[in-house]
Amino acid sequence: MIGLLLLDKPAGMTSFSAVNRVKRKSKEKRVGHTGTLDPMATGVLPVLLGRATALSSLLLEGDKRYIAEIKLGTVTDTDDITGTVLKEAKVNITSEQLKAVLNGFLGVIDQVPPAYSAIKKDGVRLYKLAREGKNTEISSRKVEIFEANLIEDLSGENIFKVEFFVSKGTYIRSLARDLGEALGCGAALYSLRRIKTSQFCIEDCVPLDDLTEDNIGQYLLSEETVVSHLRAVNITQKQATRFCNGGQLSFERLNIPTDDFFDGELFRIKHNGVFLGVGFADIKRQQVAVKCVIRNYEL
Repeated sequence: MIGLLLLDKPAGMTSFSAVNRVKRKSKEKRVGHTGTLDPMATGVLPVLLGRATALSSLLLEGDKRYIAEIKLGTVTDTDDITGTVLKEAKVNITSEQLKAVLNGFLGVIDQVPPAYSAIKKDGVRLYKLAREGKNTEISSRKVEIFEANLIEDLSGENIFKVEFFVSKGTYIRSLARDLGEALGCGAALYSLRRIKTSQFCIEDCVPLDDLTEDNIGQYLLSEETVVSHLRAVNITQKQATRFCNGGQLSFERLNIPTDDFFDGELFRIKHNGVFLGVGFADIKRQQVAVKCVIRNYEL
């Protein structure tokens, strides 16, 4: 089995557990997700099956859109409500203050990931170090917040709802924490739903509980869907054999204009309408090199 499955991950389950359920239902050994969701989070979780797992890094590059509920006045060790409460404070924030602070986070910012995250420090996951009680210095990273739109104002429980559109690598838990610090009362993420990643929307997803061994194939999308935004390069039979064996394709022999290539540009490589894999432009050597082969070409 090969292709892309768009899951609507339920709350209370790790992304890894969701993938294991897909493995059992599909009976495919090679299954992997892209863009981990915390157990408390729900929403879009792209899952790749079979040789399509080679495309996972391309999905990780995509921007993401979330609906988040944030609770003011509560600080936890995990930056969300599942953690141990470290501090509580009174909240006296107006809508104008809230909107102003949200706007202040727009653009490129330096963000420190949560202590409880899957990022590695000296080869060890941060969450493992945190559980051992080790204080670890976590380096900040550049992320970009494209949109931060308030969609529900503060409730009586000091919870507000906001839609975020962010670059890859952005932690919404960290955003919640930093918003609370900027407002002076602290905050923790209360709920999170990912509604879009790359070009894939929540409306395209199937709830995990709806999948069975009998119907999972009906929800599989073509693996080419992952890279549908890339320029297609159609190649000859001999070139297809060469590419699938790991060989490079000379610009000169490709039947496309090459003067507008940029170094490292990715392409969908196709022969007779069949998607074979992804190549990239190597300007110095004047060739398209192999990034990954998804289907072997058979004579």
